[in-house]
Amino acid sequence: ATKLALKLADYTITEAGFGADLGAEKFLNIKCRKAGLKPDAVVCVATVKAIKYHGGIAKEEIQSENMEGLKAGMENLYRHVDNLKNKFGLKVIVALNKYNTDTENEINYIREELNKRGVELSLVESWGKGSEGAIDIAEKLVELIGQGTTKELKHTYNLEDSITEKLEKVAKNIYGAEGIEIDEAVLEKIEKVENLGYKNFPVCIAKTQYSFSDNPKMLEIKEPFKIHIKDVI
Repeated sequence: ATKLALKLADYTITEAGFGADLGAEKFLNIKCRKAGLKPDAVVCVATVKAIKYHGGIAKEEIQSENMEGLKAGMENLYRHVDNLKNKFGLKVIVALNKYNTDTENEINYIREELNKRGVELSLVESWGKGSEGAIDIAEKLVELIGQGTTKELKHTYNLEDSITEKLEKVAKNIYGAEGIEIDEAVLEKIEKVENLGYKNFPVCIAKTQYSFSDNPKMLEIKEPFKIHIKDVI
């Protein structure tokens, strides 16, 4: 479908799913590798409310300006951007979906902090202005793509790695974990899978979308954590 779209249009945009740790990781490590695709740029979508939520602000309070919560929550966005830009080696632009509760202070802070990291922000106002509110992201994306070809897409693991090595590399490099913990019964399953000849396949990991960790309630990026591998199929 992607290859067909590339033949039919000047620009092909695909939604890779939720988060640079989940949808993008699978898209880049599995789909792009198998199909021989290399994205020219990535749009990382964020909202002021979500950033504050990941900064420890309660859902009932995220519509009010809170610079401390915003600052703390930016750590989450930085990790997504770092994954895409530095771990996978791709050009990144952040699209900030604007809502009427967002303040100029909050938007300017996000823009300035991203600029310090060499990443541009586009304010997307399609929620309030329809397609007119998305012209800026379209123009900036075209400009970003026109600045030359993307470097080589860097995969998180080699297909020749063991299943355990692949899981560990994703956990450490993409989730930011200290490592992985695997039960003895699961290690036996992994050995069986590898003995059946499936060692050189990519790994498709099911994990909560609410946190970089495997704990859906650990919204902030604070404590060190490990990823617990509960099953392998």
